[in-house]
Amino acid sequence: MTATTTTSRRPQHSSRGRADLSRVFRRNRTPIYFINRSSFNLLGAEEWIGNLTFVTATDSYDGQHPPTFVAGRNRPAGLDLLACTNYLLRQPEVADFVRERGPGGQVLFLMMDEETEHLARRLGLGVCLPPAALRERLDSKVTATRLATSAGVASVPHVLAPIGSYAALRAASRHLGPDLVVQLPHDDSGKTTFFISTAADFSQHAEEIAAAPEVKVMRRLRCRPATLEACITRHGTLVGPLLSELTGCPDLTPYGGGWCGNELAWDAFSPEIRRQAQRAALAIGSVLRREGYRGCFGLDFLLDQDSGALYLGELNPRLTGATPVTSQAALARGLAPLVLYHLAEWLGTEWSGDVDDYNSAWLDARGPDGWGQLILHHLGSSPAVVTAAPRSGIWRLHPDGTASFARPGWSQAAPADESEALFLRTVDAGRVCHPTACCGRLATRGRVLTADGQLTPRAKAWVAGFRKLITTLPL
Repeated sequence: MTATTTTSRRPQHSSRGRADLSRVFRRNRTPIYFINRSSFNLLGAEEWIGNLTFVTATDSYDGQHPPTFVAGRNRPAGLDLLACTNYLLRQPEVADFVRERGPGGQVLFLMMDEETEHLARRLGLGVCLPPAALRERLDSKVTATRLATSAGVASVPHVLAPIGSYAALRAASRHLGPDLVVQLPHDDSGKTTFFISTAADFSQHAEEIAAAPEVKVMRRLRCRPATLEACITRHGTLVGPLLSELTGCPDLTPYGGGWCGNELAWDAFSPEIRRQAQRAALAIGSVLRREGYRGCFGLDFLLDQDSGALYLGELNPRLTGATPVTSQAALARGLAPLVLYHLAEWLGTEWSGDVDDYNSAWLDARGPDGWGQLILHHLGSSPAVVTAAPRSGIWRLHPDGTASFARPGWSQAAPADESEALFLRTVDAGRVCHPTACCGRLATRGRVLTADGQLTPRAKAWVAGFRKLITTLPL
């Protein structure tokens, strides 16, 4: 097997098979950047992507993690993920850093728009992502629902319509029952998902709902959320494992529909449900490919606990919060993480392998040890100054519910057993923390959810222990 890389905007590699693909990227010499507020979504990827650098606004590792370059320390408070990314790209220190590392650099983002593309290319970086305009269109829940329908993938009973009043809502949704879920076209961790049963519920969000050209109105189910990631390649769509999704846990997020973690447990879903989810991902992958999309995407599902039906929840045309768990699952099975296949599409890396074999690996009811991740959001209703935040690394949970730092560590696999967890700090002391901002991420081995979808006692203890360590003062 040989691998070659040029310094062009589209480096060319050649490889044979999945093992070779992993070897190519471990030996990669092309500068690759992940530019984001923190390294969260590619946590640990420096172990399997050579020459990867995290350009972040948060000093999660206190200067102790060599592949991290921290910039934008004086950024304004309250920037969302997209605004923070664009702020980083505009910083002279980032331009100097990219220039010093040499030409031919490639970049990944979590959130991006057309300004992001322009700023990256001004720095001489090749963007390893589908065009921002395409991602924005596909990211709409209205658009994604229509695409899923065209692919034969069922969504929760719903209606897509403009809604200007509570009366209009009820008129449009007569067939959906009294308890509704209304989603705006674009969302961020549940912030624009509204649960409406009464006129009073509607009035709290009436202005936002009325301002949207169309919204998605769904029947409210007693459901169990799930998610998976997939990657569209020239050889077909690769699909990762089905994960449980944590949403609306009050210990973790103030939003009823807010995403706050994931769990990989091999007995969480039946083989039939796994097959249904994979078939849906393959069908939607085919539609997305015709739309011109390639690379990684995520699908959220809702498993109706009353009927057993599996419905598509939403499409995320990007890397997602589940990427670290999905990547670790692949590594544990001796497979290349989906991120590598994504990069292969954009860097011209030739590979061969059986897509069906890759996909079938996730249909078994049994597999390697599972993992869970818990996302700690700021629960306050108003901005606050962070006065103390724990250091990133491996922590140990004690019987009395306290947590203590054990040792440095950077990857999902670093915890030795269920008494340990990897903590990634995503906010620095002295910064202003706005409502729902992510303060940190806990990754641990084993289960974090009970059979009925609640946090396990161990997970609750981890969250409570870290809540005591993250202190704030109101502005």
